[in-house]
Amino acid sequence: MCLGIPAKVIELYETNGMKMAKVDFGGALKEACMEYLPEVKVGDYTIIHVGFGLSILDEKEAFETMELLRQIDALGEE
Repeated sequence: MCLGIPAKVIELYETNGMKMAKVDFGGALKEACMEYLPEVKVGDYTIIHVGFGLSILDEKEAFETMELLRQIDALGEE
């Protein structure tokens, strides 16, 4: 099973001709390619899968998804 995780775009830049971003996964900062999302802006939430931004989410949808992932994680700890 593959899983895309919501992340907030906190910085956009170009590396080797590719649109890249620093994204925040609730405190964990990572780099992701934004070539599939030319319209993405700083502050947007995106679904990240294997280092690529795939879609833009509104803030409410991103928070709902993150909460569901936290609940799944809590089930695994029981």
